[in-house]
Amino acid sequence: MREQTLTPMPSSSSFGHPVSRRSVLRGGALAAAGLLLGKHFPFAQAAAAAAPAPGAKAKAVIQIWLWGGPSHLDTFDPKPAAGYDYCGPLNKPIPTNVDGMVIGELLPQLAQQADKYSLLRGMTHGNNGHETAAYIVQTGHAEGDRLVYPSMGAVVSLLKGYEAGYHGMVPPYIVLTQPQGRFSEAGFLGPRYKPFATGGDPARQPFAVQGIVAEGISTRRQQERRDLLHHLDTLGNALPGDNVLAEFRQSEETAYDMILGEGAKIFDLAQEGQPMRDWYGTNTFGQSCLVARRLVERGVRFITINSNGWDTHKENFQVMRRKVPDLDKGLAALLQDIASRGLLESTIVWVSGEFGRTPKVQWEAPWNGGRGHWGKAFSALIAGGGFRGGQVVGSTDAKGEEVRERPVYPWDLLGSMYQQLGIDPDGAFPRMGDPAIRFTQALAPGIPTGGRLKEIM
Repeated sequence: MREQTLTPMPSSSSFGHPVSRRSVLRGGALAAAGLLLGKHFPFAQAAAAAAPAPGAKAKAVIQIWLWGGPSHLDTFDPKPAAGYDYCGPLNKPIPTNVDGMVIGELLPQLAQQADKYSLLRGMTHGNNGHETAAYIVQTGHAEGDRLVYPSMGAVVSLLKGYEAGYHGMVPPYIVLTQPQGRFSEAGFLGPRYKPFATGGDPARQPFAVQGIVAEGISTRRQQERRDLLHHLDTLGNALPGDNVLAEFRQSEETAYDMILGEGAKIFDLAQEGQPMRDWYGTNTFGQSCLVARRLVERGVRFITINSNGWDTHKENFQVMRRKVPDLDKGLAALLQDIASRGLLESTIVWVSGEFGRTPKVQWEAPWNGGRGHWGKAFSALIAGGGFRGGQVVGSTDAKGEEVRERPVYPWDLLGSMYQQLGIDPDGAFPRMGDPAIRFTQALAPGIPTGGRLKEIM
């Protein structure tokens, strides 16, 4: 890949967001309530006092969620010898820069970055439902328990967020651009630990981030609206020394710093320059990867890039030819970029969907070369944060239908990432009053496990 010149960041921003007086007051009230909750909320208290596991190597996670479930045979686990009914036209896997590791032919740029990541080809859970499989992969818990467990992002937000010393301008758990849906990311932790979903499209200029950046509103107009708000705030003007109102004023300062100050600049990709944007790919996925790098640079703990459209029941190969090149370009640039900035060592990059696709192609109408859901065997990519690159963990049989050796269950993977983050993988949720309510179900009776990823840790 051609090396890119890193573009210096400009020092000013010209983006704003239309905010009514009512919406600012409401936002200030919510922020102030959040500050008060931080003092009394039981999970927050316990999180602040929780002792991290020794040997933390990672500070942040970038989760690239391939919603719908990508075909493992067409991406990270090609099976050219299985024949046309399994490979279809994508039957020419390519070598990588790691001897013996091959990947799908639509991933040439990632092939040159294979030394930076490892492939988990033994992923399995056996569930073929979108909702339940997504829940299993993102929480490390099987469905059907009496509780709705939180996703990994919410757990990281609990244990590594505001109550644990996070001081970032934006929330510690962010989703680009829409929530995954179909399950509650926060689970029993409640709405305080839901991700901040940006909305908008980072491939557009400007990137219209919900509540922070909007099209067509200048910085000057935003400042005029703020001045009008102060002029109309008769209660605040009459009680300048009131402690409660002072907290609301502080919340307003924070909100406007997001809209008029550093907060807006975080999402302003114009500061990167066009060569950098072109390198990542001028599409929604590529620009989301660029935003994720900017967020990690600023200390955000958990970023999810929610990439949809991978549910290829029909015309799988046509969809793969459209979507996989964007994944290849954006992810390869992200890995190379954060490595060059010294961030890969402390940032886990995790790429996965909820399951794989049926290895045998459904050629008949109405599927016309589609692939169904397949939870028995699928692949994930893991990089950075203390995980070694250039490795393949586990394997599937000759047709990609079953895990042949070294199964990796979702709780094995999440437990390994927790450990790298300095979170005890076998720890229990604070203040739940039950030591069996753990971050993952790896220790639960009767739960199969392949163990943590010691091969690459």
